[in-house]
Amino acid sequence: MAEEDADESQKTEEPSGRKLSKARGEGNVPLSQEVRLWLSLLGTLMMVGMFATPLSRDLFPVLRHFIEHAHSIDTGEEALRSMAAGLLLQVGLMLAIPFLTLIALGFLGTMGQIGWLMVSKRIKPSFSKLSPLAGAKRLFSFMMLLDFGKSLIKLLLVGWLFWTLLVPKRAILHQLPDLSPLEVMLLIQDMVLELVFWVLLLYAFVAAADFFYQRYNHNKQLRMTKQEVKEEGKDTEGDQTVKSKQKSIRMQRARQRMLMAVPKATVIITNPTHYAVALHYEMETMQAPVLVAKGIDFLAKKIREIGEENAVPIVENPPLARALYATVELDQSVPPEHYKAVAEVIGYVFKLKKKI
Repeated sequence: MAEEDADESQKTEEPSGRKLSKARGEGNVPLSQEVRLWLSLLGTLMMVGMFATPLSRDLFPVLRHFIEHAHSIDTGEEALRSMAAGLLLQVGLMLAIPFLTLIALGFLGTMGQIGWLMVSKRIKPSFSKLSPLAGAKRLFSFMMLLDFGKSLIKLLLVGWLFWTLLVPKRAILHQLPDLSPLEVMLLIQDMVLELVFWVLLLYAFVAAADFFYQRYNHNKQLRMTKQEVKEEGKDTEGDQTVKSKQKSIRMQRARQRMLMAVPKATVIITNPTHYAVALHYEMETMQAPVLVAKGIDFLAKKIREIGEENAVPIVENPPLARALYATVELDQSVPPEHYKAVAEVIGYVFKLKKKI
């Protein structure tokens, strides 16, 4: 026990985004059941306010028929079964909208807190949960005691609220036998609305407190020790190192492929020392020259050296070299705005080759 306390006391660092993401992937998210219950109460208040009167008026003729014609009702098994099915269907259709609305509010209570989350791990059966020892530990855990304390406080608060609201209405309750069924239902509706409203108002504070507590407790459970933070940092840095190395290898291979295309270039345009751009052009098959290699400083020097070794014409034109380097990517055609300048260079190269 002391060892567990020591471990908890060492968890002084806030959970990293990586750990929070991993916990969410495992279904470990802060979820307040009190917020869901509050939304259900809100839905109950809305349903009673919107549908209680229409439901009362619709149900009253049905119930009145059974009460007034009780002596003429066929009590045979088949008749009773048919009558029950019809009655259940009629009542079910009346209650369908309120029932579906309450389900939707319960779903909204979960989605509003944690968003969309589907975790297959939680669906899979776990035999460890069937262990009596594990069940006993959960039964006497701190969270179970906390939940029991919350339930007891809620029960006492609602009981006090019931007492406060119903005691002043004792005189009205004594008059119920003298009222018609419709008046009784309307009176009960008003009392339920008032009661649910005050319970809803009281429960809003309970739900808000539990909402923030669940987030605080979830964050506390996922706190990390300084050693865990260091290890996670090393893992992240290792990942970055591998990615950086892979990127470097890709760039090196791309550079090699680019330099292999220089001997086939039609012309190399230079700055003369800082920039070098190699263009390839075939008059019969190509609409515009294509940039096959480009580079600055050391890479520009390498392009010039390969060009010289393979007798590729080199033309100095600093503005054009810089413009092509900045605006044209590898294996892309020269854009129209540079046609004139490039045409002059290539025309010069063709004339030079023709003379030679």
